[in-house]
Amino acid sequence: MIPTATILACFITLFVSLILPVLILIGYCVKNKGQGIFSAWLLGAAGFLVTQMMIRLPLLNILSASSGFLVFAQAHPFLYYLFLAFTAALFELVGRFTVARLLGTNRTFSRSLAAGLGHGGIEAMLLIGLTYVNNLIYLFMIRSGSFDALIAQTAAAGADVSQLTLLRDSLLQTSSAMFLLAGLERLLTMIIQTAMSVIVCYAVHTRRTVPGLLICLGIHTLLDLSTFIAALSTESMGSVLSQTAAYGIVYALLTIIALASLQVLKNIRARWNTAPTGGSL
Repeated sequence: MIPTATILACFITLFVSLILPVLILIGYCVKNKGQGIFSAWLLGAAGFLVTQMMIRLPLLNILSASSGFLVFAQAHPFLYYLFLAFTAALFELVGRFTVARLLGTNRTFSRSLAAGLGHGGIEAMLLIGLTYVNNLIYLFMIRSGSFDALIAQTAAAGADVSQLTLLRDSLLQTSSAMFLLAGLERLLTMIIQTAMSVIVCYAVHTRRTVPGLLICLGIHTLLDLSTFIAALSTESMGSVLSQTAAYGIVYALLTIIALASLQVLKNIRARWNTAPTGGSL
């Protein structure tokens, strides 16, 4: 039986990752009517879609098919996670910089923030939101017994049911707290992603591009390296940390970076119109 708390936790995470970004976009467009907020949001979303979903992930899929790469990942797990974190940061940084340049002479704080909301929002919607739509469908199927019926029908047809069984067992064994933490992680990550886009736009705006890009690259790499900390609690990594300790460290790190990101956004907003725009790129 699927606990009601699990269903509720999934609905909360679904709301945070799929519905909240849309509500924020609508509210921000209404508040800043006529300032090109929607177009900037679309640019930010495209910056993530193109660099991450259309370029980096397909390249990683090709690379993952190489036996040499798999051996490297197993032999050097930290370097493997560092590679994933750095390439994610680098590719998305290219998208952010491109978006900042495309905003052109209409590169205001409001439009830069909208671009950041687009980048973080579309990531949340695609990577977490759609996943939780599926999770809820599967959970209701398990609760009603139709998922077991599907497994039985698939087995009767002579097909492999191992993936279906693994999916069912995984959902049954995952606590409601873990489903809820996914929503908290995405909320904190959206704040950080938005701030990084604004940092890049501000750096381009003030013609201090290189320092801004390096700061963003470092923050993003550190952010994505949190997956390595979480992995330290798994059996494949030797259970170096307990799951409680690993997730405690990860969420403490995310919270600190998110709070710092909010302060950075506040400072940039205050300085945007008075900041010097001289210097070199």
